[in-house]
Amino acid sequence: MEYIATDIQELDITDIAKVREFVQRRKISCVINCAAYNNVDKAEDEPELCKKINTEAPRDLAIIAKEIGAEYMTYSTDFVFDGKKKSPYIEEDIPNPLSVYGRTKYEGEQEVLKANSNSFVIRTSWVFGIANNNFNKQVIAWSQSKNELFIVDDQISSPTYSRDLAYFTWKLLQTKKYGLYHFSNAGEASKYDQAKYVLDRIGWKGNLKRAKTNDFILKAKRAEYTKLDSSKLEKLIGEKIPSWKLEIDSFLKEMDLLK
Repeated sequence: MEYIATDIQELDITDIAKVREFVQRRKISCVINCAAYNNVDKAEDEPELCKKINTEAPRDLAIIAKEIGAEYMTYSTDFVFDGKKKSPYIEEDIPNPLSVYGRTKYEGEQEVLKANSNSFVIRTSWVFGIANNNFNKQVIAWSQSKNELFIVDDQISSPTYSRDLAYFTWKLLQTKKYGLYHFSNAGEASKYDQAKYVLDRIGWKGNLKRAKTNDFILKAKRAEYTKLDSSKLEKLIGEKIPSWKLEIDSFLKEMDLLK
């Protein structure tokens, strides 16, 4: 598969004129948008910038993809839900975001699906991988300088391995079944559960303690439960989604922290 990978230095998705010029000079059959404003707390102070990146730019990219006859793929988040359901969220559940970040992502979903009928939107959660900053990496870094850690146990969802997200994205693109999908690794966990698994696997000897979200000063509200039900995508592709524990092991092996 041939692909062109760009970053913000080469192509700022909020500069639609440059994006349009970029894609029109190339033969492109699919546009995949991985960019996002995802600093959840800072977004409360920068709602306009957050909306520009998470709502307006994805919509404009969908429009440009339609202009050149290309398919379009973009990503959303479990932050669109308020966590009151207490069982895994399906695609038909009504979002009720608690934060600027969640609201702009939900509005982006709606705009994309209206702008280009040949679009995919994948909601995902707690993404981790070796190439991006993420909770797993933060926990590992903290463990190297601290003997005691406090991690919240009242935020529950599912960690998602970026390699699995990429693989199932590719498989979904081949189906031509456009629309909204959920994807996260199998199983569910609190942030505490996730941190404990990582720390146990790397052999940390410190003291891990449970905390509550309200113990920390955070500008954006967090939902208590946002586990995504990925069965729609799993059934369409015909492959089982691996568990988050299995894929944290894969991640740690990539990081040379697990043999």
